[in-house]
Amino acid sequence: MTAFDYRDDELFCEDVRLAEIADRIGTPTYVYSHAGLTEAFQAFDAGLEPLDRLICFAVKANSNLAVLNTLFELGAGADIVSGGELHRVIKAGGDPKKVVFSGVGKTEQEMRYALEQGIKCFNVESRAELGVLNDVAGSIGRRAPVSLRVNPDVDAETHPYISTGLKTNKFGVSMDVAFDVYREAADLANIDVVGIDCHIGSQLTKIDPFAAAIERLNALVLKLADAGIRLHHIDIGGGLGVPYTEADQPPARSVYGDAVKKALAPLADMKLEVLTEPGRNIAAMNGALLTEVLFLKSNEVKNFTVVDAAFNDLLRPAFYQSYHPIAPLARRAGAEQWTSDVVGPICETGDFLARDREMPRLERGERLAFLAAGAYGFTMASNYNTRPRAAEVLVRGSEFRVVRAREQLDDLLRGESLPSW
Repeated sequence: MTAFDYRDDELFCEDVRLAEIADRIGTPTYVYSHAGLTEAFQAFDAGLEPLDRLICFAVKANSNLAVLNTLFELGAGADIVSGGELHRVIKAGGDPKKVVFSGVGKTEQEMRYALEQGIKCFNVESRAELGVLNDVAGSIGRRAPVSLRVNPDVDAETHPYISTGLKTNKFGVSMDVAFDVYREAADLANIDVVGIDCHIGSQLTKIDPFAAAIERLNALVLKLADAGIRLHHIDIGGGLGVPYTEADQPPARSVYGDAVKKALAPLADMKLEVLTEPGRNIAAMNGALLTEVLFLKSNEVKNFTVVDAAFNDLLRPAFYQSYHPIAPLARRAGAEQWTSDVVGPICETGDFLARDREMPRLERGERLAFLAAGAYGFTMASNYNTRPRAAEVLVRGSEFRVVRAREQLDDLLRGESLPSW
């Protein structure tokens, strides 16, 4: 299905006119499709049948409680990178026993919290982290389940900021030393070695990097088994891309699943549980950011469409030079087309949501949607320029609910105080 489509020139999310949401809730507002999230998760899961599998949604992609709850009710686990994300998972009804904790900089407080909640696994990314985790677990009488994140040195062929599987990246333990680190981990008093993990990057549009990474893990898993270290699961990470543009042609989820099953075939006799960590692939196409045109302006070389959303609401275009499709909430027959930058009110030249975009020449007060904004949209938002963050809405069929209220100005001052010298 397509979560967002036109009916008689009105843009809908499922069976709700987006103009109705903009009228009642205002702009900027993020809108997510319950049906779209459900279908995306189920298609991803079906592609991996009949593997023993757990799909751990990458919470960093979209951490809204209602979005998380939608996925948890379908059986999803969670891939987290902070104690705050674990707190969100629990509040959203997630099962800590289905949580894997990734990230290169876990604090002792976060480790302790995750141990107390009984998470499934820590994806450990360095010898130093392993030693600290062992000490923290011992201090509270627990054993820490550990999967070593191995850096397979595979080029994901994606944006350099979201490539994570090369030796030049900060993530994981080098394949060259991973075997030795596993043996060290197996000898630690408060560590249970349970798995192996890798994640090579995000927005991947080719199958080969996934297969190459898994093949490198296979050899290590077999070598560990020969040394008496038998694992319970293999975590192949996330990263499967989405079609932001016509040039982006990621493989279908079924094709990805077939490639994963083929790559894992050498480990079939080991009966390992397979973990995956999709985020963008589940959420991106099932969210949109609604915004309203404030002004039009032009100079000798540029046209500008000034809207009430800004890069504090949707950072990806400025940070990654990424592309999001633009769709007016109401199409006008015969509307003039022009080439325009779409920019926000923030006092930065870098505050743009689209550059040199061929689009309808909208008038003040008309609204538009930035599509494919369900992942790394609100989660990367800020209060720069003292701007309240947007509202979030979840649509289900012909109904919608506000699942995060728009921030108010007093919300931005909470926790601050004037010193009483």
